[in-house]
Amino acid sequence: MDTLRPLPPGYLMSNLIDQDIAHIRRVMPLSLTGDLGGPILSANYWRARLHRLLDTGHINKGQLADIDSLLVQIDLHELNAASMAANLAKQAASAQIASH
Repeated sequence: MDTLRPLPPGYLMSNLIDQDIAHIRRVMPLSLTGDLGGPILSANYWRARLHRLLDTGHINKGQLADIDSLLVQIDLHELNAASMAANLAKQAASAQIASH
């Protein structure tokens, strides 16, 4: 006879957090890349969403590592975007000087 064992405390919350992390991992890079109009959702949105997960107080070590990795991805995206903007500004200034 099979008996149902109770779920460990926090199992459901941990499972929901795992699902949210997996979702963010899938959609965040596409959202940050966006289209010609820029990002679909900003880096600040994704950072706040990840910090809300941290604020639940129900994060295990693996989840913490995943969230940290996603936060690093956001930081790298912002650094790359800033670098590209600086390069474009430099190119525009050079083109303006060359045309005079």
